[in-house]
Amino acid sequence: MSLARSGNTDIFMMDLRSRQVRQITDHFGIDTSPSMAPDGRRIVFESDRGGSQQLYVVSASGGEPARITFGDGRYANPVWSPRGDLIAFTKMHQGKFYIGVIEPDGSNERLITTAYHVEGPSWSPNGRYLTYFKERPINGGQGREAKLFTIDLTGHNERVLRTPAHASDPAWSPSNP
Repeated sequence: MSLARSGNTDIFMMDLRSRQVRQITDHFGIDTSPSMAPDGRRIVFESDRGGSQQLYVVSASGGEPARITFGDGRYANPVWSPRGDLIAFTKMHQGKFYIGVIEPDGSNERLITTAYHVEGPSWSPNGRYLTYFKERPINGGQGREAKLFTIDLTGHNERVLRTPAHASDPAWSPSNP
């Protein structure tokens, strides 16, 4: 979790049984949006510690985080894939939003969809699809309409998920045993 203490936000882990909290990062930059790797050994998070909003990976036991994004723009909302091979993220650059994926070492960044506002990636249980939301302006810019979408990792087969009203911030449930 992200936790603000003494005016600074860092990444912490909490044992749900004992409620003991252990600090993972310790930096004057703002560290938020942690996502645990499926093997429980690493955490990806977003931080402005390097001067702009970027993604970092740190050991779950703490230590020095490694920056994994170096492209233009700001990176946010990292989510580790269930297979552990990719991290999905939101990127903001030159007034556009993107959903992309990157390998945990920072290689092979791919942007797979873009829109006026697109955010909130969530992985399918098999790690082959993402769901997210897109907003578009309506009524001459006086309002916004948000809808949920899915897309495969090639950036093809984008499909809208029908909902009874506007929807955002999807979370894909794990597969049933």
